[in-house]
Amino acid sequence: MDVFGVMIGLALLFGVAVMVLAVVGTVKAAKAVGAKIGKHEANARRAVETATLKAKKYTQVGPPAQIAGVRLSLRTSLDGTRQVLEGGLAQDAQLGESLALLNRLDAHAAELDGELRMLEREPDTARIAAKLPELRERAERITHAAESMRWAAQDRMHRFADDELSRLSQECESEAGALRHWDRAAGAAGAAGSAGSTGAAGRASGGSSAGGAPGSAGAAGTAGAAGRAARAGLTDGKGRPSAEELLGLADPLAKLAQRLRKPSAGPSAG
Repeated sequence: MDVFGVMIGLALLFGVAVMVLAVVGTVKAAKAVGAKIGKHEANARRAVETATLKAKKYTQVGPPAQIAGVRLSLRTSLDGTRQVLEGGLAQDAQLGESLALLNRLDAHAAELDGELRMLEREPDTARIAAKLPELRERAERITHAAESMRWAAQDRMHRFADDELSRLSQECESEAGALRHWDRAAGAAGAAGSAGSTGAAGRASGGSSAGGAPGSAGAAGTAGAAGRAARAGLTDGKGRPSAEELLGLADPLAKLAQRLRKPSAGPSAG
């Protein structure tokens, strides 16, 4: 009986939990749908107001047309800047700070737009003429600030796109080189062959110069020895003329020596 009661209690708890989750999910879904509807409603209202301002600007004359032109330029500038910042927020988180500044700027623009709407209903044209320059100057300041952020964000996104494209191009070139691996292998083989040929030529030229060195040294030594023999000194006894040569008796003495060395054909030979 106790086990049966425990099972019933668990089933009741499970049913209550399911009901709570269903209620919470329904409430969240209703809030999400309501927020989406409210956003679409606000966008539709804003579109209608923009179209109305354009109609007033181009169909009316005088201060009403001028006021409508100021309000339209204010809305156009803020809307364009918001679209740029919100579009780039997913890729660049730093644009969140710019978007926060734009929200503050949008609050000032809303106050100015309210003043311009009240000025549209002003019957005194003199007051309109007195207040409009001041309100236009404020609108120009807000517009300039919004445009500055929009242009800076566009330049930033353009710079990031260029950098990313440069990196991607380098990676593609590296991948193309890796796909053409045979070109690199052929280039490496050619470089190795040319290096080997250069080394062999160097060794051959070195060997020939080394082999020719002894011969040239020997020739130089012979020429030096001949030069030294031809340049023998006068007092060292080498190459000095003899006394016979100096007296002119060298030839008669040589002939006499030859006769004395000949065998005589006397009585002993018989």
